[in-house]
Amino acid sequence: MESREQLRLNTLLSFEKEAKKLGFSKIAGIDEAGRGPLAGPVVACACLIPEGVLFAGVDDSKQLTPKKREHLFEEITSHKAVKYGFGVIDAKTIDEVNIFQATILAMLQAVASLAEEPDYLLVDGLKLPHKTIASQKIIRGDALSHSIAAASILAKVFRDQEMVKYDALWPEYGFKQHKGYGTKMHLDALKVHGPSPIHRLSFAPCREL
Repeated sequence: MESREQLRLNTLLSFEKEAKKLGFSKIAGIDEAGRGPLAGPVVACACLIPEGVLFAGVDDSKQLTPKKREHLFEEITSHKAVKYGFGVIDAKTIDEVNIFQATILAMLQAVASLAEEPDYLLVDGLKLPHKTIASQKIIRGDALSHSIAAASILAKVFRDQEMVKYDALWPEYGFKQHKGYGTKMHLDALKVHGPSPIHRLSFAPCREL
């Protein structure tokens, strides 16, 4: 008899199984982290997990504790059969092209950085205009697809690690605590110190300052 977790993981494979029925074999899930913050990059991850490889506990990164995310990050990235790539678009580019276009750029960059080219893309919430690879937009994909959920975890942990590095450069903003999101602590620091080089000047309240 299958456990509840096995049943849940099998449900998370439904989109991957449908893609395989269509003849695709190298299916990558794609998600991003950091569309909403006032500072730092937007980060996307493309994650290609071969058939038969499952990670217990994988879920939408927002539903997991930081400790659980970090554990799964290590488990997924250390698996020799898993291919993954990141795309990182900085605050300056976000200001130049807008956050939606920056997210698209990050996702395309993540796909391009994969060691093995996928033949199909499962994308969380966005229609990805890739020139040569077919894709499927899945609303709430990070909660519905195993590979997108894995990508969401990798993108989130990678971005959090980047924000901790920025905290060492500009400790007065508290990036280590809030990761660039608009908390009271962050907004108070912005009022005192003004924007840093990694703040998104096109975002209110940075724009107003």
